[in-house]
Amino acid sequence: MADDLKPAPGPRVDAPTGTSTVGHQWDGIEELDTPMPRWWLLTFYACIVFAIGYAIAYPAIPLANSATKGLLGWSSQGDLATELAGEAARQAPIKLALAQLPIEQLPGNPQLLRAAERGGKSAFKVHCVQCHGAGAAGSKGYPNLNDDDWIWGGDLGALQTTLINGIRHPGNNETRVSQMPAFGRDEILQKNEISDVVSHVRVISGQDKPSAAATRGAALFEANCAVCHGAAGKGNRELGAPNLSDAIWLYGGDRATLTTTIVNARGGVMPAWGARLDPVTIKMLAAYVHSLGGGEANPVVAIAAAEPEVTSQ
Repeated sequence: MADDLKPAPGPRVDAPTGTSTVGHQWDGIEELDTPMPRWWLLTFYACIVFAIGYAIAYPAIPLANSATKGLLGWSSQGDLATELAGEAARQAPIKLALAQLPIEQLPGNPQLLRAAERGGKSAFKVHCVQCHGAGAAGSKGYPNLNDDDWIWGGDLGALQTTLINGIRHPGNNETRVSQMPAFGRDEILQKNEISDVVSHVRVISGQDKPSAAATRGAALFEANCAVCHGAAGKGNRELGAPNLSDAIWLYGGDRATLTTTIVNARGGVMPAWGARLDPVTIKMLAAYVHSLGGGEANPVVAIAAAEPEVTSQ
């Protein structure tokens, strides 16, 4: 009983190292009470001092609705604002020149055109990739901007107009609008007639060979579709009617998709960017889209005053 009341022996000194142990062991393994290296302690204390100084000098301590400002008054937002202001100042002459130059004359200034294309590429990544894709190749229902198939026109002026006014954008009287009847849903054509029209469209687009169904569909196409798409199905940009003869499809050219299109009609939309972006950014977007490979030459503007005739005496 007396032995049980004896105090536990204190930490012993490890003979090989001369270091005392911490006084406990696990399965015969003891832990040495080795002091931390002085260089490590000094570094640790220096880090503490640095952290305190940093918290005083810079925004660091969170508050209820913000954080401490720091004695130096620095902030990442302030740095960003400074960088943006500097970049805006650098771009100001370019934007001024773009604002003053009609877009049709942009190709005549190669240096300004390249600057517009670079700016348009950046704006495209922010505003347009969600629908047209990072490479502007589009997807089902969203046009491919790399090819040379344009519903409303692919010259710089037409692209600018489309961007400004959008497609079927509510509240914009100048928006691009085209209306295709729902030939099946509104019972304008019967099911067999729609099938014949599909056969004709697949023939003029080079996907199928002529057939009796396609011949019947040609007559139906002439009576119901040619007024917008043209007798040969080449389309009409003034009406926003796509070219049906080039095998480039916005929704698809297989029989099932064409049938759905004719039965229910289609009507895509695009925002009117004129209400969201400044005119220079829209001009740069038009230049970038035009540069992707499918851009068309600007239409030749007719000379208002004719040259006087020269008559021989």
